[in-house]
Amino acid sequence: RNRYTDWQKELVGGTALTRSIDASVSGGSAATQFLLRGTNYHETTVFPGDFAYGKSAVLLNVNHQSEDKKFKLGVSANYVADKNNLLGTDLTREAAILAPNAPVLYNDNGELNWENGTFTNPLRLLESKYLSKTKGLIASSDLSYTIIPDLVLKTQLGYSDTQVQESRTTPSTLYNPALGLTSSISSFLKNQSSQSSWSVEPQLTWKKELAKSTFQFLAGTTFQERSTDQLTLQATGFSSNNLITNVAAATTKQVLSNNVSMYRYNAFFGRINYSYDGQYFINLTGRKDGSSRFGEGKRFASFGAIGIAWLFHKMPFIEKALPVLSFGKLRSSYGTTGSDQIGDYQFLNTYSPATESYQGVVGLQPTRLFNPDFSWETNKKIEIALELGFINDRIFVSAAYYSNRSSNQLVGIPLPKTTGFSSIQSNLDATVANTGWELELRTVNIENKKFKWTTSCNVSIAKNELLSFPDLAGSTYANQYVLGESLNIRKVYLYTGINPQTGVY
Repeated sequence: RNRYTDWQKELVGGTALTRSIDASVSGGSAATQFLLRGTNYHETTVFPGDFAYGKSAVLLNVNHQSEDKKFKLGVSANYVADKNNLLGTDLTREAAILAPNAPVLYNDNGELNWENGTFTNPLRLLESKYLSKTKGLIASSDLSYTIIPDLVLKTQLGYSDTQVQESRTTPSTLYNPALGLTSSISSFLKNQSSQSSWSVEPQLTWKKELAKSTFQFLAGTTFQERSTDQLTLQATGFSSNNLITNVAAATTKQVLSNNVSMYRYNAFFGRINYSYDGQYFINLTGRKDGSSRFGEGKRFASFGAIGIAWLFHKMPFIEKALPVLSFGKLRSSYGTTGSDQIGDYQFLNTYSPATESYQGVVGLQPTRLFNPDFSWETNKKIEIALELGFINDRIFVSAAYYSNRSSNQLVGIPLPKTTGFSSIQSNLDATVANTGWELELRTVNIENKKFKWTTSCNVSIAKNELLSFPDLAGSTYANQYVLGESLNIRKVYLYTGINPQTGVY
C-alpha cells in the first residue's frame, strides 16, 4: 500500500486541556473568623475519545473565641469529589508497533476497520470503559477551655469518610469480529468500597512558673476507630452489550471479594516538662497503648521516654571564652516505642468462602492460622547529640549518635508447606541493633535584601547488626542470618572444586 500514517500523532497526538476554577470568601469579627473556598478542576488527555478527569472540592474553616477568651473553637472541613473515566490502556505502545502503511482505523460507515479480520485495530481498546468516582470528607475540630489560669482543657476531634466506586466493561466488541464472539462473553467488573474513621483526644494541660523554674504537665487519652467495607462483583454473559453495566442482566454473577473490618485504638498518656533558667530542660513521657489487633491479655503495652538538654552557650564563662559561639546545645534521650502495624484479626482463625462450590453449596476454607500470643513490637532508642552555631548561626553544625534496639518484631514466621500455610504471624524472638551517626553542616554564605545563598550538607553512617536469636541454627532463618552480622547479608555457596568421581561442583 502506498500510504503513510503518523500513528503517534493519530493515537497519542491530541491536545490535553486543563481548566481550574478557584473561588473563596472570608470574613468575620474579632471573635469569629471564617474561610470558605471552592475548587473545580477538569483535565482531558491526548488520546482520542471523550476521556477526562475532574475534581471538585469545598473547604470550610471557622475559628471562634468567647469574649473572656476562655473558650476557643476551631473547625475545619474539606469535601472532595472526583470522577475519572480515563482510558485504562496506554495507546503509546500501539502507536510504536503499527506500520506506517497500516490500514485506516474506520470504514466509510464510521465503524472500526478490521480489514476483513486481518487487522488488529488499536482503537478496539476504546471499547473498554473505565469509571471511578470518589467522594471524601475530612473534618476536624479543636476545642479548648481555660478552667483557671494556666489550667486548660483541650479536645481534638476528627472524622473522615471515603466512598469509592469503580467499574470496568469488557465488551465483545473489543475483539476481532472474525472470531465470531457475541455479548455472551462480555463482562463487567464492579468494585465499591468505603472507609470511615473517627478520633477523640481530650487533654488537660497545666503550666506553672516559680522563680527561674517552669513546670508543664499534660495528661490525656486517645480513642480511635476505623472501619472498612469492600465488595467486588464480576458479571459475565449479556443478551446485549447495551446491558453490560446491569449486573442483574448477566448470566453469571460472581462475588470476588466481600470484606468488612474494624480497627480500634486506645491510649493513655502523660508528659512532664521542666526547665530552669531557660538553660536546663528535662522531659518525661509515659503512655499505655491498646490495639484491637492483638488477642485478649496482649492488647495493652506501656512505653515511656526521658530527655534532657543543656543550652550552654548562655553560660557567662562560655560567652567570655567563645564570643563567636551563638548557639550551643547538648541533648540526650532514651525511650521505648511500640508498633501494631499488621493486618486486622491475625490473632484469630480466619476463613474465607471457597472459590469453587460442591453440590451447589459454597463452603469455607481456612486462610490463616491463629496465634493469640503475639503482642506489641518494641523499640528502645538512645540518642546523644551536640548542636553548635557560630557567628549568629551563620555556621551551624550538629552531630548525633543513636542506638536503636528492636525486639519482638511482628513478622510472618515461615512454615513448612505440609502445614497448608506459608507463614504464621508471631513475635520474632530476636534483637536487632541499628546504630549510627548523623552529621550536618549548614552555612549562610551571603544574605542581604536582594540575595541569599545557603549551603547544607549532611552525612549518615548507619550499621545494622543481629545481636541475639535463640536457637538460630534450628530455625527457618538458619540459612539467612548470622549472629553479629547485618540483616542485609546474603549467604552463598563456597566453590571448593569439582568432584573427580562425579564431575559435579
